[in-house]
Amino acid sequence: MKGYFVTFFTQQNREHEGIPLATWIIEKAQKLGVGGATLFSGKEGFGHDGRFHSENLFDLEDTPLQVAIALSAEECDRLLDCINKNNLRVFYTKSEIEFGFTSES
Repeated sequence: MKGYFVTFFTQQNREHEGIPLATWIIEKAQKLGVGGATLFSGKEGFGHDGRFHSENLFDLEDTPLQVAIALSAEECDRLLDCINKNNLRVFYTKSEIEFGFTSES
């Protein structure tokens, strides 16, 4: 199947509707029928604003997070539309891919 690999970048302390933004994205993707998503936690990084983010004992809520999803073009459009309709500003990357399973079982 042809589609897209989309990765959203955020931090643990960003929330929408009272839940972490990364969790909100995963829940919306599931409700839209996307087959799966993975949440990755990073050790450290910096954002477009130059601010340093890290996982440390003093500031665990600033941990960098990535939500990675392989999805069809239609699923991608629906998910990005949902994020935009909620007026969320989230950095993402989107690459064309081929995806599927290695066997029927």
